[in-house]
Amino acid sequence: MARIYPFRALRYNPSLVRLQDVVTQPYDKITPAMQQAYYQRSPYNLVRIILGLPELFDGDGAQDVYQRAARDFASWRREGVFTQEGEPCIYAYSQTFAVPGPALGVETRCERRGFIALGELYDYSAKVVFRHEQTLSKPKSDRLNLLRATRAYFGQIFMLYSDPGLTAERLLFDSTAAPDIEVTDEYETVHRVWRVSDPSTINLLTTALEDRKLIIADGHHRYETALQYAREQAPQESTAPAERNPDSAAQPPYPEAATMMTFVNMDAQGLVILPTHRVVHSLAGFDPARFLESLQPYFAVEPLAIADPEELIARLKAVQGKTAFVAVTASGNYLLSAKEEAVNTALKDISERQRHLDTVQLHALVLEKALGITPEAIRQQTNIRYLRDAAEAVSQVARNEADAAFLMNPVTLDELREVAFAGEVMPQKSTDFFPKLLSGLTIYALE
Repeated sequence: MARIYPFRALRYNPSLVRLQDVVTQPYDKITPAMQQAYYQRSPYNLVRIILGLPELFDGDGAQDVYQRAARDFASWRREGVFTQEGEPCIYAYSQTFAVPGPALGVETRCERRGFIALGELYDYSAKVVFRHEQTLSKPKSDRLNLLRATRAYFGQIFMLYSDPGLTAERLLFDSTAAPDIEVTDEYETVHRVWRVSDPSTINLLTTALEDRKLIIADGHHRYETALQYAREQAPQESTAPAERNPDSAAQPPYPEAATMMTFVNMDAQGLVILPTHRVVHSLAGFDPARFLESLQPYFAVEPLAIADPEELIARLKAVQGKTAFVAVTASGNYLLSAKEEAVNTALKDISERQRHLDTVQLHALVLEKALGITPEAIRQQTNIRYLRDAAEAVSQVARNEADAAFLMNPVTLDELREVAFAGEVMPQKSTDFFPKLLSGLTIYALE
């Protein structure tokens, strides 16, 4: 069962810093330009801990980015930049945002509600927490180094659960209460957080979610990193969990056994999934004509007299009844529509629920078969980049910084749920939930 706990979060001290200046997007969504901008906003901006800039003598025995992160974290705690809650809490979390996307015509605003708490870590084999996509090697190594150095979690894993009765929403959200935190990010998303310390409310909430299964929406790398660290730090068999945490019902068995999560109800409104586009680069002898010819057994290749990225996405969205994506090359742009029978034969070893997914077809038939990019090279991100911004993906091809780009439609929530609960995984970066959960709203320090 899913075990959820309140915790005594560290929070930025509003008397010393302006929250707007110190919180960030998750580390993997911070571009180099955003990183520089965060550095300039405040000497206490969280980017200095979660994604510090390298310095000249890093790796030569001097302090590296992880050591500096640990140093700054400890220093900011001593200085009172971070202050700790006096009692265990959970945090109601609301995000109000405009749905991004081309050719919408009008701005659509949504609100997504959830709550921040500690969630116990489970191996996937326990069938309590389910993943839905593969992970990459480099991010996990990076996050583990940071975790070992700082012994703290600065952002939340984004977890989905199902509750048609909207229990958490009814318990936690009172429209008359002023939020404890309100901040607007660079995407004009308004983030509001309410502190909840009432033991009866917390007990009702944690009890209501005990029988729920959880799907990782965002944060697979951080979840698997936290799970590995929990295994490393697990107490010896001779040390019973109760000896470390007498109140085992209100605390994880040991601090590393849980991590900070935001729980969002799949049956509530406000869940938006964006596509993640693929850019391939540094391919030896890439030739667009030969590449397109190699795809014809599996895809109908339609040249598009369209250059504008928004129009390309609109054309892709208009495809009905077939799996499709757009290939952007130096020789032109093309709509690739799956030939169902040929694809089913080629992907016969993949479950039927996944064969029709564009990310699966792209990875198996285009990246691996046609372009020869191995699964290991994909895991290591040797020849591939992942971008939310279609315009940037197209631009990289135009600037000769990439051989080709592939513009995608988003995975649906139903597809995600079906794959995850079947114990299967989609390719890396198959989903992009929007908006992201801000890092730095609450911090879980392990000591």
